[in-house]
Amino acid sequence: MLRKLNQIPLYVLAIALLLFTGVPFFIMVCASFKSQIEFMGSPWALPEKFSLENYRLLFESDFFHYFFNSVLVSVISVVAVIILAAMASYPLARMNFKLNRPLFLLFLVGMMIPIHTTLIPIFLLTKNLGLYDTIWALPGPYIAFALPVSIVIFTQFLQELPKELEESAKMDGCGHFRLFWRILFPLLTPAVATVAIYNFIQIWNEFVFALVLTNSDGNATLPLGLRQFYGQFSVNVPGIMAALTLGSLPLLLIYLLAQEKIVKGIAAGSVKG
Repeated sequence: MLRKLNQIPLYVLAIALLLFTGVPFFIMVCASFKSQIEFMGSPWALPEKFSLENYRLLFESDFFHYFFNSVLVSVISVVAVIILAAMASYPLARMNFKLNRPLFLLFLVGMMIPIHTTLIPIFLLTKNLGLYDTIWALPGPYIAFALPVSIVIFTQFLQELPKELEESAKMDGCGHFRLFWRILFPLLTPAVATVAIYNFIQIWNEFVFALVLTNSDGNATLPLGLRQFYGQFSVNVPGIMAALTLGSLPLLLIYLLAQEKIVKGIAAGSVKG
């Protein structure tokens, strides 16, 4: 009984966090079913009549073109980050060499660099490479700035794995390449899920690099595409809410899938040394 009473503050905190994060999302979804006039009259109330007009406008606009661009850029960037960060973290976590510590500190320093202070050199580099105003101008900066924190996450997780796994594999004649991809990488499922969730959210919502490195509507990502709902003298707020509702679905989906992977990874676990 005492244990249940001690858990009451945790339940209260969980409910408070649920309301803090869930109520804005609920209001956004409700607003997406309202007309502009109804939203201006009662922005916080439930819709008097659920209307799909805003969603119909999305299908008639270039929304799904922007949506596809964001999916393409985000998936390519996240997959590349996972592969590169995992491979870079292996020597940092499992090998002893003179530059081990300095290299790890260098990645930590990379996490402290304000991303947008590099806009001008990245813009010039992108233009010189002939990638300006193409969808392929975006993965490079996204991958580069996502690598430091991802490498730190993978390195810390790899250091927790027992070295007995590595020693047994080497005794069986397993090289570093097979050792990492066949034995260690499958145990990194929780770290992979964490890196995937964090970076997908950051890249999906990124605006400034997309604004600077692309110019035409055909290469715009979803955050840029939302500008079409802004008129010269008015803003279609319910239309924006509908776009945000559909735009948030991939984030919710990947979060739910990755959360399941985290639980399975922790349950399967690794051998404790």
